[in-house]
Amino acid sequence: MTDKSLTPEEQIDRIIELALIEDTGQGDVTSEALIPATLLGTATIQAKAEGILAGVEIASRVLLRVDPSLKFTVLIQDGSKIRPGDRIATVSGRVIGILEAERVMLNFLQHLSGIATLTARYVSRTEGTAATIVDTRKTTPGLRLLEKYAVRTGGGKNHRLHLGDGILIKDNHLAALRALCANMKDIIMKARRGAPEGMKVEVETTSVEEAKEAAEAGADIVLLDNMSPDEMHRAVDQMPDGVKTEASGGINLNNVRAVAETGVDIISIGALTHSAEALDISLEIEPQTLKLS
Repeated sequence: MTDKSLTPEEQIDRIIELALIEDTGQGDVTSEALIPATLLGTATIQAKAEGILAGVEIASRVLLRVDPSLKFTVLIQDGSKIRPGDRIATVSGRVIGILEAERVMLNFLQHLSGIATLTARYVSRTEGTAATIVDTRKTTPGLRLLEKYAVRTGGGKNHRLHLGDGILIKDNHLAALRALCANMKDIIMKARRGAPEGMKVEVETTSVEEAKEAAEAGADIVLLDNMSPDEMHRAVDQMPDGVKTEASGGINLNNVRAVAETGVDIISIGALTHSAEALDISLEIEPQTLKLS
């Protein structure tokens, strides 16, 4: 179970610790066998592809966790556009420490930058509309906090961080409760009574008729799941004042503009976190800086 007492900073420290245990828990036998412990030098972290940078602070924390004596210098900040050849940061100190941290550091940088880059593409495609691009809970287990940070870095917004972060009545909730003969209004009223004060109630729907039913039954947000743009447009037109709409399911870079133009308020996309391609970033030792201390 998640420890609710952990701060976000403590959660990040735990994520980094687990990643390092996974990769370096048994030592780095190659570097330990070959690299003198007194060899000092500088390495450059550089972009090999175009995209949006995310995770520089995480990279720094990984390196300093492995060897607190290393010096990390940021040259490009998170949220910046990077191109092949751009120098993102430098790290100086014991070469054996740099090499031990290299893979974990790059894994975080590449993965988070890939998410930020994909998010920025979706945001760009919907520019000029009222729709907001948001993520989902379809995240890599254990990495949600960082992945959702990367979405924000790319210009998107976060949906629920966890199950305690908002009420979303999905198809399986509806199926279970309808089997007990509850109708939509009963379900929404029950959810509102059991929720913290002020928390909005969202309902997933799969047809224009069901969307209208949910809105009339008191939903604050109506999720339009796997509907065509035409169906979304008709559903949006039937929403009472104050009821927001969210589009989800089957949305990609080719159709997100059409979805945004239906008038929906929110577009949630699981692919932002579960299908983003890692951005190519490397670390290169600078031979001219090497010296024995």
